[in-house]
Amino acid sequence: MLKSTLALAATCLLLAGCGNTVEQRIGGAAVGAGTGAVVAGPVGAVVGGTVGAISGPAVTRSVRRASR
Repeated sequence: MLKSTLALAATCLLLAGCGNTVEQRIGGAAVGAGTGAVVAGPVGAVVGGTVGAISGPAVTRSVRRASR
């Protein structure tokens, strides 16, 4: 459990500085990790956090465009 938590934290920190605003990346990672943890446990949290951090800004942009 500790290894997967550390891996998740390291992944989030590495991906947080890339690209768009940090808030979008961290928010996407948090939502993805929470969803992944519910569905598949610790492994799902790591994968969900990674996917959320990567795709979070794109989802935010598309939602903002749709709401205009």
